[in-house]
Formats: sequence, structure tokens, C-alpha cells
Amino acid sequence: MTAMTHKSAFVQTLMERGHYYQATDLEALDAAALESERGGRALTGYIGYDCTAPSLHVGSLTQIMLMRRLQQCGGKPITLMGGGTTKVGDPSDKNEARPVLTQEVIDANKASIQTVFAKFLTFGDGPRDAIMVDNAQWLDEVKWLDMLREIGKHFTINKMIALDIVKRRLDQEVPITFLEFNYMLLQAYDFLELSRRYECNLQMGGSDQWGNIVQGVELCRRVDERHVLGVTQPLLMNAAGQKMGKTANGAVWLNADMLSPFDYWQYWRNVDDADVEPLMKRMTDLPLDEIARYAALGGSEINLAKIVLATETTAMLHGREAAEAAQATAAAQFGDRFVAASAQFRGTSTFTATASTTLEGASLAATGTVSWPQKTISEAPASLAALFVAAGLVDSNGEAKRQAKGGGLRVNDAVIQDVTGPIPDALRDGQEVKLSLGKKRHLMVKLAG
Repeated sequence: MTAMTHKSAFVQTLMERGHYYQATDLEALDAAALESERGGRALTGYIGYDCTAPSLHVGSLTQIMLMRRLQQCGGKPITLMGGGTTKVGDPSDKNEARPVLTQEVIDANKASIQTVFAKFLTFGDGPRDAIMVDNAQWLDEVKWLDMLREIGKHFTINKMIALDIVKRRLDQEVPITFLEFNYMLLQAYDFLELSRRYECNLQMGGSDQWGNIVQGVELCRRVDERHVLGVTQPLLMNAAGQKMGKTANGAVWLNADMLSPFDYWQYWRNVDDADVEPLMKRMTDLPLDEIARYAALGGSEINLAKIVLATETTAMLHGREAAEAAQATAAAQFGDRFVAASAQFRGTSTFTATASTTLEGASLAATGTVSWPQKTISEAPASLAALFVAAGLVDSNGEAKRQAKGGGLRVNDAVIQDVTGPIPDALRDGQEVKLSLGKKRHLMVKLAG
């Protein structure tokens, strides 16, 4: 099927914004989406999210954006929390078994990651409103022999070991446990239950989920004679073919207590030039014609487009105020002339870098010179935690430890995770040291004498 024959806004959007990789039946998907867009049976699609960590990361965000596209085009998204499947662990894209988590950890992770979805989807009781479901509702009630008789007979070992997620582990002689081997069966069963309970007729996911999705489509056909569909999108990769979502300091988390809005903004600000256009298409709602204008920028002016990308992605996740604060912080902290010029960027065809900005007592002139508040400490603290207390940025050593654990403390712009160590030698040598708490509070400190 060529781009000219796509009749639905949903499939057209998938193609234009780089969300499409493959589908079980693209023509049927196009027809079902068109019917949904015209007020007929809703195209109801789901994506599952296991609760393996307290936060999702940007690799999961591209899946959330896929559900957002579905809802923007008149479909109904189902966010499926993996309260049940997390107990097993998805072997996809893993070369070793995931650790087995306790029920308490799974519940805490689930509560933590649930808050993200409402920032991208509209939840409610309406026919096209998103809903959130937990597969523990049915998986916790499954009886082993009943599962084997009803579901297990539709899976062949031959087909299961031929799937990429299993074959890769076997080829590398890396063990795959029987527990993990059952994951694809449970995911397929999820689709069957969702089709029965919520008239769900579409499973979406990343390209690494293709084998599991096909199994679910086949199970619905074999057990209930339901014609359901599957579609995948490319994984989040950069132009060099490397997976995105990692930095020198770890994963790019979506929860603000694990990665500050400023650091999140900085991640998008620092992407490679070649990645700006595809990321704008997939990760923002910017109009395509506007994205094309940014993509046409040459030389150093591509940095202006990066700032728009960073601000738009951060605004979607953390709110417009936090995004603009992150942009202003970058202007003050780094003297970035492109950040200073970005206010003139949107809706114009020419750009200059002569703006100035102020932030929390720190000033930035057009020259990029930054002046931070200063404080003199009477005597050398025993540890970094005590240094932050003496500077007045935190109230106690315990608070310093909590802030550091969340990546909120910096010394000379370097993230500090262990605050039990000694203060910097530069401070003892009479030099000024920059301390930072979060994205807004910065202080130059020195010792008296």
C-alpha cells in the first residue's frame, strides 16, 4: 500500500511521523481506523507497560506517543499496566533474565509510573477516552491447568523457539528460563482478555514486540474467531543506528524525581543534528510544515531547532512553565546564544542572538557572562552533605542524601550522587566552587580567609 492510498488519518499519521514499522494487515487497519474516525466502531488499541522500575524512560515515551496519535485520530487507547506480567519478565531485547521482583516493589513501581500517562492521554468515561487496566485482574486468577488446556494448545514450541527474542538467547547459549518462556503466552492472553472485556481490536508496540503481537492476534482468531490487528513502530534509534535513551549518567527517566526537567531538556537539546527532524515528528505535536522549516536550517542554526525540540518535549512531560525555566537556566548557565535567540525562532524566518535573560538572581548579558549569588563559609565542612547544609541549599545531611539520590545536587555542574565524601580540594585552596540544587538554585561558595 502506498502513501497515496491511505484513507485514514491514523495510518497517514503513522507514515508521516515515522511511527510505522509493520502491521499484521495494513489495509484492514486503515479501514478500521477510517470507520472509527467517521464515528463507527472505535479503533481500540493497547500497549502494555511492565512495572520493572519506578519510572518509564524515553524508549517507553515513544509508545505513549503512539497511543496519543491513536486518540488524536478518534481511537480509544488502553494503557495496560503489567501488574501480572511483571512477575514473569519480558525476555525481549534482553540477554539475561530480569530479576524477580516482590509484590511490594511491583505495586510501588506501578503507582509511580501511572502518573505519566495523563500528561499525554485524555482519560475518562467517554467512548473515546483512554482507560487504564492492570492485567493482574485476570492473570492472578488464572488456573494453571485451565490455561494449559485453553491457551497452551494453540502455541507450538517450534514457533516459539523460532522467535527472535528466544532464538537470540539460544544462539548465544544464554539460558532462557521456563518462567520467561511463558511471557509470550501471557501477553497473547492479555490481548484475548482485552478483546473480550473492552472490544480491543488493536495491539501496538515497538518492533521488538512483533513476535508477541502476532501470537496475540493468532490466539484471538483461534480461540474466539476474532479478527484483531497488530502494528509496530521503530524503536527509538539515532541516525547512527544506536538506541536512544541513555546518557553518561544513566537512563533518561520520565519521572521528575529521577531526572530533573532541566536534565531532561538538556538531553533533547544535545541530540545529533541528523536526529532533530525525526524526533520532532515522533515526539512532539508540532505541525509537519513547521518541522520542515526547522529541518531546512543549515550550519549552526540547527541549534535553534534543537532548542524548540527540547522545549516542546519538556513542556509535554513537565509542563510549559518547567520547560521555559529549563530553557532560561540553560541560557544563564551556559551563555548559549541560541537559547537566548530562541524566543524569536518560532513564526519567523530570520534569527538573531542578541537577547538577554535573568534567572533567580543570576544575570546573563549578551556576552554570555553569568553572575551567580555568592556565599562565604566560615570553616570547612566535613563532607559534601555538610557543605550543602552550610551553604543553605538543604536543611540536613539526610535531605542532601535524598536530593543526591534523585540527581538533584551538583558541584561545578557535575552530578553528585555520593555526598559522604570530602569537599572539593579547590574549595580548601581558596577557590570558589559552584553548588547547584535542582534546575534553579545555584550558589558560588568559598571558605573564609
